[in-house]
Amino acid sequence: MALDATFFALVGLVIFLLLVVFLKVPGTVGKSLDARADRIRDELEEARRLREEAQSLLAEYQRKRKEAEKEATEIVAIAQREAHGLFEEARKKTEEYVVRRNKLAEQKIAQAEVEAVNEVRASAVDIAIAAASRILADKVDTKTSSDLFKSSLTEVKSRLN
Repeated sequence: MALDATFFALVGLVIFLLLVVFLKVPGTVGKSLDARADRIRDELEEARRLREEAQSLLAEYQRKRKEAEKEATEIVAIAQREAHGLFEEARKKTEEYVVRRNKLAEQKIAQAEVEAVNEVRASAVDIAIAAASRILADKVDTKTSSDLFKSSLTEVKSRLN
């Protein structure tokens, strides 16, 4: 057998393989790979769990958003109904106020008409009395005046009693 380079390469290879087996490198490499596989498996499981949790949170937030939108829509509808009701109430109160003010104005006008008519009557009576007193003063002398006064006084006394 010749001791050439291939022989020394074979011996080096055999020594290397024995050293690898003696130092239990395949077991260590296997344990290392198993540990890494377990870590990767745990990370994948954690990622799956986080994804499911995120999806459930997303679904919950979407449900809450829909409920909030529905509630907001209901609140807007209620506010519109209340605003319409307040508007109608204000309109009715305004109409009632206008009707009351018109009636009050009509009553004041009617009262003013009555007062004007009474003033005209009072003026007419005063003018008639003044005219009658002038006519009587011109036509009646003192004796007739005294008789007229006595008869008027008796008539007033009889009516008062």
